[in-house]
Amino acid sequence: MPLPKMPTKPAALLLAKDYPKAEPRKGAVRAVPAPAAAAPLDAVEDLISGKAVAAPKPARKKAPVAAVPAVAPVAAVPAAAPAARAPQPVDSERGAPHPAKHKPVEAVIKSSTSRQADKSGTTKMFVLDTNVLMHDPTSLFRFEEHDVYLPMMTLEELDDHKKGMSEVARNARQVSRTLDALIANIDDDAIESGIPLNKLGNKDAKGRLFFQTRLQSGPTLPEGLPVGKADNQILGVVRNLESELPGRAIVLVSKDINMRIKARALGLPAEDYFNDHVLEDTDLLYSGIVQLPDDFWNKNGKDMESWQENKNGVSSTYYRVTGPTIPTLLVNQFVYMEPKNGEAPFYGQVRQLNGKTAVIRTLRDFSHNKNNVWGVTARNREQNFALNLLMDPECDFITLLGQAGTGKTLLALAAGLAQVLETKLYNEIIVTRVTVPVGEDIGFLPGTEEEKMSPWMGAFDDNLEVLNKSDSDGGEWGRAATQDLIRSRIKIKSLNFMRGRTFVNKFLIIDEAQNLTPKQIKTLVTRAGPGTKILCLGNIAQIDTPYLTEGSSGLTYVVDRFKGWSHSGHVTLARGERSRLADHASEVL
Repeated sequence: MPLPKMPTKPAALLLAKDYPKAEPRKGAVRAVPAPAAAAPLDAVEDLISGKAVAAPKPARKKAPVAAVPAVAPVAAVPAAAPAARAPQPVDSERGAPHPAKHKPVEAVIKSSTSRQADKSGTTKMFVLDTNVLMHDPTSLFRFEEHDVYLPMMTLEELDDHKKGMSEVARNARQVSRTLDALIANIDDDAIESGIPLNKLGNKDAKGRLFFQTRLQSGPTLPEGLPVGKADNQILGVVRNLESELPGRAIVLVSKDINMRIKARALGLPAEDYFNDHVLEDTDLLYSGIVQLPDDFWNKNGKDMESWQENKNGVSSTYYRVTGPTIPTLLVNQFVYMEPKNGEAPFYGQVRQLNGKTAVIRTLRDFSHNKNNVWGVTARNREQNFALNLLMDPECDFITLLGQAGTGKTLLALAAGLAQVLETKLYNEIIVTRVTVPVGEDIGFLPGTEEEKMSPWMGAFDDNLEVLNKSDSDGGEWGRAATQDLIRSRIKIKSLNFMRGRTFVNKFLIIDEAQNLTPKQIKTLVTRAGPGTKILCLGNIAQIDTPYLTEGSSGLTYVVDRFKGWSHSGHVTLARGERSRLADHASEVL
């Protein structure tokens, strides 16, 4: 429920004696008499004074408001009353109000210059900051029919960041190679008139690339800004272009928030780089789960067929249904129906889609102890969906989203151990994650690759302890032997050494995947060889990588791109199962 709009006028504080008194022997709602002829038609009666006062005309016709019962008079009013609050939502499960969750709104906001150019249909010239090129090396070709301008300071900063083995350095070198290929076999005069961006085969890029070929002249930035700072020089280039090209829409594009704020303060149009945003609003992100309407079987089950199959030792019922609701579904999407009249709920998974016909398979109930996975059972509906995906040998790529405590790591480890040590479907479990610290970095870590990564894998150690405690038959010696066996089948690897590798028959878990860029996650997923299952776990509300947002995260990218593929699946875990303290903290903090 959206919060009401903020009031436009401050409220007047009434004294206790000014409150209206509830009259006995009369209804709680006092009828308002018809306005006198002298009063204007838009006049209303003041319920306190009884006089007719002018009311502002509404912008649009509104629905009639129900009568509000009269409130008893208040005995005393404090000297300074707090501002009016929005009504708090009530938690239906607990029956108690809890604070509204504050979610940052991520909206694509264009500058006024861009909006005017869009209305008039004229092309724009985008001046790129260095961080845009280092964030997305292909950003030069992402501006469609518009032109791209590179200041000399942008090239200078690219040169400063090209050394090293980091992702930023690799991107800087890739941009330099792309620019070198664009200016190859080009005359010096052609650089002045712009280089076609579709020269290298990028058909979507219909604009031209311009370089800063001479020192700026004309208006400068306000006094007080350091001239030697790179950001200020780029701002000076934008202002100079506005004076040299009057009437042309010049827009600065930067991933640096402070750079955009500084540009707007100077009256220069500035925007964020939006092309890497998969979604403008993460509420639209594919959840992998859909609730069927109550009349689903009536509308879609006219010529329904059903049969049973036994695959991998599990018997399942299949339904072939046809109807108008089917085209809205996706392959491997989970569907459920929980009737309120006491009937048994229905949980299924879409296995095939062909126009308005779908094949839905019933799920295995992993909430029952007889179907436990390495001693772990599903505690809620979403965990049951996730275990059905994790234990499906036909599913090669799985993404699990959810806040802290929803069981992503525990379910992934339990499914991995069961399929490595029990069914021997995979050879070993490989665990990796992005080494982005939440606070200050503690510096270099001693030891081998595995020892350096072990401090980052505290979450897996905690979950292994939980999984080992469930085995109480063998005593202390048996648990110690089991733990050594498990440790020998789990390998902890660093992302820095993934390029060029191929994993065959591995169970690969990528933890904290929300901190990966789309290019990094592509590098990891393409490492998969025959018989390998890849899991991406993460929470897009906990991104620690600079310049990454919920909409541009690599985890959001793969969830959106892999949906509907017959060998991939996604589940958003909703309920926390860690503890009542963790659940309450995730709600109120």
